[in-house]
Amino acid sequence: MLLPRQNTPALSVPTLQHGMFSVATDAAEHFTLMVFYRGLHCPICMKYLLELARLSPEFEKRGVKVIALSSDTQERAQQMADKLNVPELRMGYGLALDVARQWGLYISTSRGLTSIGIEEPALFSEPAVYIVRPDTTLYYGAVQTMPFARPNFADLLGAIDFALAKDYPARGEYTGAV
Repeated sequence: MLLPRQNTPALSVPTLQHGMFSVATDAAEHFTLMVFYRGLHCPICMKYLLELARLSPEFEKRGVKVIALSSDTQERAQQMADKLNVPELRMGYGLALDVARQWGLYISTSRGLTSIGIEEPALFSEPAVYIVRPDTTLYYGAVQTMPFARPNFADLLGAIDFALAKDYPARGEYTGAV
């Protein structure tokens, strides 16, 4: 389990149009918003990433870099990017499933064709949203076992505004006896 205020695991993936992404070397002024999505086969991911792309300029105004990541191949990631038609959204691909697991992501097995007629990969990671500080420590995390009810990006913008204005610390860091 990842813990707030602790370093996140190493992660480096290629992106479709923005070179390599590394959590260790691609730091933003305040935070990096890392949105892990299921892949091309997921119609909910498509809607979610469209909303992320729409609000990305607002995150950037606040000193937050944005990246969407999946374990999809380059070809499948490009198909998703083509469907989204938002070239400014940085999209990472080829997330190794062992790295996804280090990040606390759940892994699912294929159930065949999805509702939009696209085959699920044999194995793929489920969604998560992380906000990481420039020093690679975890600030916020939401990890899911399925595609439904993901964090709202407008709410996250409000949370970032509050965190920056109040110098609000990451929470959930306690690991002692209870």
